[in-house]
Amino acid sequence: MDRSGIFAGEDPFDLARAWLAEAEKTEPNDPNAIALATVDPSGLPNVRMVLLKDVETDAFVFYTNYGSQKGQEIEASGKAAFVLHWKSLRRQIRVRGVTEREDGPQADDYYASRSLKSRLGAWASQQSQPLSSREALIAEAAKQALTKGPNPPRPPFWGGIRLRPVEIEFWADGAFRLHDRFRWTRPGPSDSWSIQRLNP
Repeated sequence: MDRSGIFAGEDPFDLARAWLAEAEKTEPNDPNAIALATVDPSGLPNVRMVLLKDVETDAFVFYTNYGSQKGQEIEASGKAAFVLHWKSLRRQIRVRGVTEREDGPQADDYYASRSLKSRLGAWASQQSQPLSSREALIAEAAKQALTKGPNPPRPPFWGGIRLRPVEIEFWADGAFRLHDRFRWTRPGPSDSWSIQRLNP
């Protein structure tokens, strides 16, 4: 199978990191933005934009409030999917897999790296819950600043989600809509990958 050029390589995570690095040079805003999909208890899908924060050796990591709608849906199903799309490169990466929490030292370190206002905002926001006004949210953030001080700890309800993929698809635009698609699949996160070229 010919996987030369931008599709070359034997590790999909290396390939994802290479494409993301390229996008960081061309995308005007948030090249690490992913459209994250989950399902509610009835099976109805939800999708929203989230920032991908790490491409590990065998997983992708983003952060959220565990009490949010996406956090609850991920906890209930143990599965999620996302797509990275870069208009400037005319490429995308689709990912599906199983999830686990990252709520240890790695999450603490990432939380500590955020601006103070963002850290306080994580404490102030009851994400996905009804809010009476923006003023109420700002007041809650000010209250958290007084009670938590200049170095707030990571909230116990906020942390990382690690997605271990069982499917990764790399897509690049082709002339006359004859796009290039390569799908990497494996039965489970500890299994070996198989690769197929797909019709556009």
